[in-house]
Amino acid sequence: MAETIVALATPAGRSGIGVIRLSGSASLDFAARLSVEKTASFHARTARLVQLRDEDSGEVVDESIVTYFKGPNSFTGEDVVEISCHGSPVILRQVIDACLRMGARLADAGEFTLRALANGRMDLAEAEAVRDLIDAQTSAAARQAVRQLRGEFSHQLQPIKDELLDVIVVLESALEFVEDDLPEIQSNSVKTKLAAIADTIAKIAGTFQAGHLIREGLRVALVGRPNVGKSSLFNALVGSERAIVTDIAGTTRDQIHEKFTIGDIPVSLIDTAGLRETEDTVESIGVERSRRTMADADLVVVILDATESIAPEDREILETVSDLRHIVALNKIDLLSDIARPAEFTKWRALINSDARAVFISAKTGEGVSAFKEAVIAPFASTDGTADGFLVTDARHHDLLRRSEEEIRQSLELLRQNTSEEIVLIGLHNALRYLGEITGETTTEDMLTRIFSTFCIGK
Repeated sequence: MAETIVALATPAGRSGIGVIRLSGSASLDFAARLSVEKTASFHARTARLVQLRDEDSGEVVDESIVTYFKGPNSFTGEDVVEISCHGSPVILRQVIDACLRMGARLADAGEFTLRALANGRMDLAEAEAVRDLIDAQTSAAARQAVRQLRGEFSHQLQPIKDELLDVIVVLESALEFVEDDLPEIQSNSVKTKLAAIADTIAKIAGTFQAGHLIREGLRVALVGRPNVGKSSLFNALVGSERAIVTDIAGTTRDQIHEKFTIGDIPVSLIDTAGLRETEDTVESIGVERSRRTMADADLVVVILDATESIAPEDREILETVSDLRHIVALNKIDLLSDIARPAEFTKWRALINSDARAVFISAKTGEGVSAFKEAVIAPFASTDGTADGFLVTDARHHDLLRRSEEEIRQSLELLRQNTSEEIVLIGLHNALRYLGEITGETTTEDMLTRIFSTFCIGK
């Protein structure tokens, strides 16, 4: 019999309400023992106002709402009790300590959801969606997590697994009962099915770029020589005076990070130290960090001063990022007259001599910032028309889909070469196992431990 576990299900700190969750066969007994009325009865799916007391001292700790969910009709599939107390850290600690003294154990990270998985309340893909929903940074990420939580991904995979299993049965039967090779008609049918299965898996896996973008967002680095307006643009994008802006070159000596969103895409924006040769020890460290950040960023934004001639440092930076995904932002266009702008824009495009998109902006007035935001996400926009459908957001799922597709295509090629069914079946069984790992049917205990360690304690 599983131990009864307890944890705070709401964030730590002061709040209007703090919820303590218990799961296990002794949950209801612990709730009754916590109650001032020792004979208090709790009915399934019914909330009851209860005065909580410390069993050792007999003192009233709090007045709370206790809700009982009888297994298997609960989140974990076990008896579950949720105690909604006033959100004082002192009170919440007292109630949890009382549960521990009665024999409960503090829950591990994700253990409530792990028990739901073990008791068949959800599969692994749905369980991971619980974590993703909690961690969602945008409404689009939340929508994708809800779709996965409702089983949409699992429902897409089930017909694929069934069709793959049908092919495996045919080949296994041929191996066991047919002395000769498969009839040509049946062999062609198997090949057609395998090609279709591989294409379907590839289509699902192909949504990962858009899904990963929605879930994880972009890491964008602002780079350029000193005083081109990196910090001003940083402040304009995040909507606050987050970075110090002065006319003194080298003001920014270390990286400044801030998060904001462009549409439904979370962006982690990094303002870096101006790139130049310097004898200042502190500034030189910042410059070196800037160069490392450029290499790690999803997108590098090279900022140039549109009012000045292109400098050797600018050309060096453009050369450095030539092999990286980047765009060029020409800042301070508010200082250019309307008459001079067309000629200056044409001149700069020729001088940059880059395949990267050039955007003309004014960090001071906000002119061109909307176009700049569009340019930031444009290289990552989905072109497969799946943005309104379900998207694969998890790198683990994407990797397993790709592995499965590769195994099926290799098996298909072996079939075309008239290789023995015994050899062909190895790849097909591997493909089925990879698909099963997504939903948890064939996932190892070590992998489950690793996955659920990323959950919060009360979930």
